[in-house]
Amino acid sequence: MTIVTPRPRGEQDRGGAAGYAGTFDRERQRQDEAAARRARERAPQRGEHVSVLSGPGGVAAADTPERIAKRLDRLSRYYAGEEPSAPPTADSPETVVEEALNRISDVADVDGSPEVVLEKIINTADFVGARYLDAGVAAARAICRVVIRDGRGIDQGFGTGSLVSPALMLTNHHVLPNADTARNSVIEFNFQDGVDGKELPRQTFPLDPGAFFVADRERDFALVAVRGRPELLAPFGFNRLIESEGKAIIGDFVTIVQHPRGAKKQIALRENRIVDIPERFLHYSADTEPGSSGSPVFNDQWEIVALHHASVRAPAHTEFGGVLNEGVRISRILQHLRGLGLPPAWRRLVDELFVADQVERGTPVVDLPTPDARWRGQEYREGEVTVQIPLEITVRVGASVGGQPLSGTGGSQQAVGAEPEAISIDPDYRNRGGYDAGFLGVPVPLPEHGGALEAVASAELRYHHFSVVMHRTRALALFTAVNIDGKQSQDLRRESDRWILDPRLPANQQTGEAVYRDNPLDRGHLVRRLDPAWGPAAKAANDDTFHFTNCTPQHHDFNAGSTLWLGLEDHILNNADNADLAVSVVAGPVLAADDPRYRGVSLPRQFWKTVAMVKQDGELSVTGYLLSQAALLDEFAEGEESFSFGAYRTYQVPVRRIAALTGLGMGTYVAADPLERIEASGLARELVRPQDLIL
Repeated sequence: MTIVTPRPRGEQDRGGAAGYAGTFDRERQRQDEAAARRARERAPQRGEHVSVLSGPGGVAAADTPERIAKRLDRLSRYYAGEEPSAPPTADSPETVVEEALNRISDVADVDGSPEVVLEKIINTADFVGARYLDAGVAAARAICRVVIRDGRGIDQGFGTGSLVSPALMLTNHHVLPNADTARNSVIEFNFQDGVDGKELPRQTFPLDPGAFFVADRERDFALVAVRGRPELLAPFGFNRLIESEGKAIIGDFVTIVQHPRGAKKQIALRENRIVDIPERFLHYSADTEPGSSGSPVFNDQWEIVALHHASVRAPAHTEFGGVLNEGVRISRILQHLRGLGLPPAWRRLVDELFVADQVERGTPVVDLPTPDARWRGQEYREGEVTVQIPLEITVRVGASVGGQPLSGTGGSQQAVGAEPEAISIDPDYRNRGGYDAGFLGVPVPLPEHGGALEAVASAELRYHHFSVVMHRTRALALFTAVNIDGKQSQDLRRESDRWILDPRLPANQQTGEAVYRDNPLDRGHLVRRLDPAWGPAAKAANDDTFHFTNCTPQHHDFNAGSTLWLGLEDHILNNADNADLAVSVVAGPVLAADDPRYRGVSLPRQFWKTVAMVKQDGELSVTGYLLSQAALLDEFAEGEESFSFGAYRTYQVPVRRIAALTGLGMGTYVAADPLERIEASGLARELVRPQDLIL
């Protein structure tokens, strides 16, 4: 049974908690029983495989010659640095093996017969080094906990899932058996401990079965769209699904990244072996528990070979703990998806799964300099920049996620089938209305910039729905101000960036392309790309955000602590107490005298924003935020603490503190700050989750 037609987005299942829990338990029991039946039926073959694997050269004898040849071919291409997913050859297994041996002998000391080579690659740790760990960090980042909820929002169970494209998440059918369950459920990223042993801030996203939902009971998979701004999902990456064969044979070791019993993310690392390969499934030994349903099963190259879905008792096999695990082969899921009749918009999303039959992951290596240091430890490949933070991560800058912005760039969800967007800026600036101080129905004027700032502040530069005032000496924005209309917002697809200087201001008063070339600096939007993209001028407003006046140098390591920062406007825009789904945001860098210099530009180390809304009672609320770290906030420092570009966190602070840091006049903002009424001190409050906001 394959489900491809969910209810319309607005229609909800009115079933109670018992109904949801019952469905989940019944579906899981059904899958467990089917897996147990297959385990019993395959016991003779499995026993033979285990016996062969225990002998010398067993890896090369436990599977069919055709499958072994395909596996060796793929491994040889992987270690030789070639495209692993070359088109299948019609040559005999013997010819394929001979070519693979020749290929791999050029890059590694593995001379010998196929039996010796496979034992060398698969049965020893010689081929599992730093590359394995780097790729594993990237793969694990895309793994999420699935929180199964009923129509009342009550948790009913947990599963595991993985992003498998920029917009789609894969898990089990018995985790999300229908569109209603998916619509009510959420996924959580970063539910795990960081390298310091402390729990990371979780990032939660709803699912969007109205945009895409396919679930198949027989193959026990569910593929569903995630509702989230593309730039918020992009840091988690995704694990490409690969249809071609050769990813696994009997005897291969596998790794499972999972949320066992719904707990923090854990890894059953490599000491898990494939012992049988029925037509649609893999059988393997691994340490899994309920809640692991939907976990991806990886080979040593971090390619997904199966979707874990069941664990059954196998008392006869004490060699793997008396428990046998079963996963659905990814190639069979993809074959099924190819054959489905889907609406055109859905078909395009499925086709994206097959765009590139490989997982591209680089090796991260850079540091950001102290004020007196140079860029160092850099490695560049075409289209990407890599950075080293506590965990090594590769951040790709290109057409899909180019120039990750400080404040974010996308809409509430990615539009299905959106047309490619070309940046086209109208050279006639007389038609720009700029920031509207009366947008909320209550006056929220631009900050005042008198005194010392008056001599360095530019005139107001008006764009569609936002304005910028530049600090002409620092060649960066003093502040930006934007009106956001949630009722008229449009989700324009981002295809490529083309940044330009504003002709109304001398080039030496703007920080242009030269500062960003050949280094780990991103062009960070201050006004987010889609914030002004509403109403008839949506496209023009979107394009206006690509002026260098709206840009600030941002190092990649900001991303480690800025995820909540990216979505502050959205959380407030959608707050139940927001009367009109409208906010006005004023933001900018903290331009400090001791900011580090690079290529003639002082790089800001802190960023601020204020978000104004009118509440249901008609009262104006203005809240202030800093993207900062303990080393820059005196009251948080306990002894001497060094500055680090990877230590950023989001803090809610009194607006008056922002005024003091920037020198801007913000009297209207301070008067509407709720912290003025409930807190006597000026302490910053670290925000870990949206619920921490005081509005």
